[in-house]
Amino acid sequence: MSAEPSPVMSPQQQAEREKVYQLIIELAYPATRETALLELSKNTFADLAPMLWKSVGTTCTLLQEIVNIYPIITTPVLKANQSNRVCYALTLLQCVASHPETRPAFLRDQIPMYLYPFLSTTFKSRPFEQLRLTTLGVINALAETGDTEVLLFLIWSEVVPHCLTNMVRGSKLTKIAATSILEKILLDEMGLTYICENHDRFSQVAITLGKMVIHMLKFPCLRVLKHVVRCYLLLTENARARSALRVCLPDLLRDGTFTSLVQHDTCTKQWLQMLLKNLQTNAVNPMGSS
Repeated sequence: MSAEPSPVMSPQQQAEREKVYQLIIELAYPATRETALLELSKNTFADLAPMLWKSVGTTCTLLQEIVNIYPIITTPVLKANQSNRVCYALTLLQCVASHPETRPAFLRDQIPMYLYPFLSTTFKSRPFEQLRLTTLGVINALAETGDTEVLLFLIWSEVVPHCLTNMVRGSKLTKIAATSILEKILLDEMGLTYICENHDRFSQVAITLGKMVIHMLKFPCLRVLKHVVRCYLLLTENARARSALRVCLPDLLRDGTFTSLVQHDTCTKQWLQMLLKNLQTNAVNPMGSS
């Protein structure tokens, strides 16, 4: 592995680059790997993603860290240090997923598929929750690009059922992360069609959002509610979904239950008003129809 210094790099930047290269080299050796994972996961060097992806064996090393934990996540004995170590590797994969230069190859090699087993875990302890949350962070980094290739991959790889599961049983932060991914899928016309063209798929989404609304009656959370309302609002852009939501939208969103919760959040309040307006029988949908 050879470093090619940029002519515009300052001495400090070049020193940082050399440090990153050294840490990447240390990933290859079991004795130094955990420390290297930790240090690299905290690194903000601009070219970290290409350096990770293009260095020989590094991606395999990161995947090895992930696969090695598979036998443990089937039991409730996952320890904090084990979870942390995998999360360091996941953070580096998120870096690769976020970078426009490395994202296409990241998808082409179907790297996210190695992460989905973490989203299927059911144990409630903090190490498991942190593992799920960090995994959702990688998927969110992909989804927020708005790239068609990314959306096609997320649809093809069936990420939505994983999101729905974590929207119901996850912690507050996990609920937010999972619902945010669904929201980004619904923002794209192709994603909206994917959800609404299949009755069972739409029903699962509607049921899950409804459960979240009911849960917030006891555990109100503005950040969760904001994403839920936005998902409902995006669904009303589809004529079939809009018709169904006129029947199945939770009454808790119609009767002012959450008025005090949203009163200081103009955005959520406006989205809720638009949602209810779109569901009026004689209303013309201002967001368009399909």
